[in-house]
Amino acid sequence: QVQLVESGGGLVQAGGSLRLSCAASGISFRFRAMGWYRQAPGKQRELVATMPTGGSTNYADSVKGRFTIDRDIVKNTVYLQMNSLKVEDTAVYYCHAVRFGETFWGQGTQVTVSS
Repeated sequence: QVQLVESGGGLVQAGGSLRLSCAASGISFRFRAMGWYRQAPGKQRELVATMPTGGSTNYADSVKGRFTIDRDIVKNTVYLQMNSLKVEDTAVYYCHAVRFGETFWGQGTQVTVSS
């Protein structure tokens, strides 16, 4: 069974940095795309960044210039480097992956930014 497991979340002060990781297991294929979504309290889940295989990255306007997505296709792992964090970045961050006809989600990792 495919599993996406996030790690790296935590509590950080505004202006600080965190690096999230998502490792996929139980697969024998490469995802069409991997990326990150987030959901803040009382808000809808929103796209943060995606990296399709062979395609260009896509970032939400709110994180451009601060967040960087990176993907190791061979290891089926995706990362999110978050710099210059703001209080409004506080959310549960979910790893997301897509293959032909299937979509997968991680369990989420909490990111809390304080100031």
